[in-house]
Amino acid sequence: MRAVRIDKFGGPEVLVPVEVPDPVAGPGEVLVRIAAAGVNRADALVRSGVYHRAGRPPLIPGAEAAGTVAAVGDGVTGLEVGQRVVALDAGAAPGFYAELAAVPVGQVVALPDALDLTTAAALPIAWLSAWYCLRHLAGAGKGDTVVVKAAASGVGSAAVQIAAEAGARVVALAGSPEKAAWAGEFGAYATVDTSAYPGDAEVEEVLRITGGRGADVVLDTVGGSAFARSLREVAHGGRVVALANVALEPSTVDTRDFYPKNASILGFQLTNLQIHGYDPRADLRELAERVADRTYRVPVETVLPLEEARAAHERLERRDNRGKIVLAVGEA
Repeated sequence: MRAVRIDKFGGPEVLVPVEVPDPVAGPGEVLVRIAAAGVNRADALVRSGVYHRAGRPPLIPGAEAAGTVAAVGDGVTGLEVGQRVVALDAGAAPGFYAELAAVPVGQVVALPDALDLTTAAALPIAWLSAWYCLRHLAGAGKGDTVVVKAAASGVGSAAVQIAAEAGARVVALAGSPEKAAWAGEFGAYATVDTSAYPGDAEVEEVLRITGGRGADVVLDTVGGSAFARSLREVAHGGRVVALANVALEPSTVDTRDFYPKNASILGFQLTNLQIHGYDPRADLRELAERVADRTYRVPVETVLPLEEARAAHERLERRDNRGKIVLAVGEA
């Protein structure tokens, strides 16, 4: 089968198209014929060797995909050959930058007829992460003010919609006037172009928008120095969710910024969550249904062929994209 493999850690140039043997569905596994695979910042971290569960090369990256069931292993029930599905990697599967992948059945969900496979491939990482952080961890809902950082990213645009649909007032932060305006189209109450409000000015603008109170929930998808600002932007008794650290620098915690507020810091990491017992299927089903009935809109900005995975990573790391980048692998 066709695949994109990493034979050594490095930049986007180490993503090499190869031919590898077809995988086989073992007991409790589903063989998925992949139509589309989502591209995420975690994939870039895996490629560069800094992701905590990257494994060692050679390896096939990719943590989310959609396609059809090609075969089922012993003990698998509820899924049939030819069924349209979405799948995610719990750290044990080989990765989805490939035509086929053998996936544990607990990571595979059947799709509604109205949901196309390219859109579905964008759900398991960014959307599931935003959903879990806002609905389960932070409990964001009606009456809350929610700050979403990097709101023009895949996870950010998902978070804006999820929080707004739950009745929260969303303040969307993004790194350019164009990105901030775009993020505002998904239901944000207010937007902040962080390029116009660098450093402490960002904190002051968030406090101005919230009447000096701060936000009930801050979804920090950036880390590093942005996380220190998140602690200053949260309200008394609020919650700061540490979803990611794409800054790849230490996230400084000054207890003076949140301790007097009785605020909480909530950590999140999807792979570890699953290792410790989280079953993602119910949440993925609900997300897929809400996208299928157009409650949510998944902005897939760029679709590239599998063999252009390098170009996809280059675009991702330049932060040129608004919304998701997806690799077209097979027939969608």
